[in-house]
Amino acid sequence: MENIDVRRSRKWRLTTIGALAFAAVAANAIAQQSGGYITDQSGAVWKNGFGSCWQTGSWTTASASEECDPDLVPKKAAPAKAPPPRATSPKPAPRAPAPRAVAPKLVAQKATLSADALFDFNQSSLKPAGKAKLDELISSMKAISIDGIIAVGHTDRIGSDAYNLKLSQRRAESVKAYLVSHGVPANRISTDGKGKKDPVTKPGACKGPKSKKVIDCLQPDRRVVIEVIGTRAQ
Repeated sequence: MENIDVRRSRKWRLTTIGALAFAAVAANAIAQQSGGYITDQSGAVWKNGFGSCWQTGSWTTASASEECDPDLVPKKAAPAKAPPPRATSPKPAPRAPAPRAVAPKLVAQKATLSADALFDFNQSSLKPAGKAKLDELISSMKAISIDGIIAVGHTDRIGSDAYNLKLSQRRAESVKAYLVSHGVPANRISTDGKGKKDPVTKPGACKGPKSKKVIDCLQPDRRVVIEVIGTRAQ
């Protein structure tokens, strides 16, 4: 049959964007993380509904760009100006501009967990080791204001399409139930099951009928991918 392995960094976004909107974007564009910002294949920086750029987890002020964070980019020194003519009466000093509000940082976090680590073979109930893996993920999300979470189950090629699709869906639902039991709002979590139609292994890499050797070879295909989108205060 199969098992599930959690993959992909589906990205943290604001509530107004929503987890499902993010899933649609992730399905139609391959996100690239370079230069401190998430970009599409054409190199254009992804932005949220408020016009703020999506920063990667490795973003620092040194990687700030003029387009996304102009206030953090060092400015060139202005050329010296001629002194103004002497005024007959002193002018009041100009007021300092009010500090600009800093937008919260958009965070996208992805975890790909082996289904073999989460569940027993051909089962959808989390085993203790699987719960421990999810506890680590929950702990890493404590500093984040969660906008959306997507859990997607995958299986290997062994077994029928219909059976593997249902198994992958049940496992994604088990992950959701565990997250909800630890305080994550249920309406922020979406689940999906892909069955065996999105393998990680290359075609022909694990040839032969069902055997221990083939099952071990197909292990990367058995996974659960959890993507978390949210914001973190700067």
